[in-house]
Amino acid sequence: MKPRGFAAPITSMRTYFRGSFGRYHSIGRGLLVCVTIALATTFIADHYGGPTLLYALLFGMSLHFLSEEGRCREGIDFASRTVLRLGVALLGARMTFEQVGALGLGPVLMVVGSVATVIILGAIFARALGLTRELGLLTGGAVAICGASAALALSAVMPRNEKNERNTILTVVGVTTLSTMAMVSYPLIAGVLALTDTQAGIFLGGTIHDVAQVVGAGYMISDETGDVSTLVKLVRVAMLVPVVMVFMWLFRKSRSEAGESARMPLLPGFLVGFVALVIVNSMGMIPEAANDAMTTLSRWCLVTAIAALGIKTSFQKLAVVGWKPVVLMVAETVLLLGVVLAAVALMGLGA
Repeated sequence: MKPRGFAAPITSMRTYFRGSFGRYHSIGRGLLVCVTIALATTFIADHYGGPTLLYALLFGMSLHFLSEEGRCREGIDFASRTVLRLGVALLGARMTFEQVGALGLGPVLMVVGSVATVIILGAIFARALGLTRELGLLTGGAVAICGASAALALSAVMPRNEKNERNTILTVVGVTTLSTMAMVSYPLIAGVLALTDTQAGIFLGGTIHDVAQVVGAGYMISDETGDVSTLVKLVRVAMLVPVVMVFMWLFRKSRSEAGESARMPLLPGFLVGFVALVIVNSMGMIPEAANDAMTTLSRWCLVTAIAALGIKTSFQKLAVVGWKPVVLMVAETVLLLGVVLAAVALMGLGA
């Protein structure tokens, strides 16, 4: 018997709120797991050292069974998609146009050239190794721009499938490990080559993959080197905008065949947010406290997202990848190292 009079709308509202609460409750379970992993790994990294993102990834992979159990799956998907894009958008609060201009034209041209070279040759190297073009582009973009953050942002506009998720996890593991090794070894290379503080900053900011490792390596040498390396790194982070747009164009056919074109706007929201924050921050409209808060929130979002991606991937799936992707990322890293050192020497940057 159908409800009559006032009972009908009341029943409809009750059904609506019950469904909405149930959906948010389902998201909350998985999201809470990812946030808990982020808290735990951040505590470990802060107190015992090491890369937070890699810890979050490994902790997540140890809980892979949760992605196969219905109660947490929706929240894990939410963290790996929506929380990820929020974190990438908030990266824009780190930089201003004034910071980019202070470097001069030389380092900016070096960054643009090195990013384009590594991504293009990364795709060529991948094909030569018998790997897919998609993996070459993804690893090339991660190595050339900003490590794990770039890998997550670029994968967000690539066709969503099991292979793409496995490639993303593999790329994050690879670039995080290589970035940690670079943080230790690259300052030694700068010392052996007798680079000036400015040259060392351009070298470190132009080669190390992740932002945190660039900051650590730069200030390990001197305050001036740390400042310059951070600025150069932020220019590389800014390259995320045009590269994401190029990736959207490259994979538009694949997304269309997968039925994703209707859901993907011309410019994704996280990319618009990134650019908007850069513009607003350049105008000095973001208070320092708010800027620090957004930077911190961005870091937490990325750690939470990588924990979710870890949960969605198993060690068994990574085991079948083989040695070729490792060789690919090492080759791209060495290529980037060579391009930047050549630019510093030939163009006399920072001399």
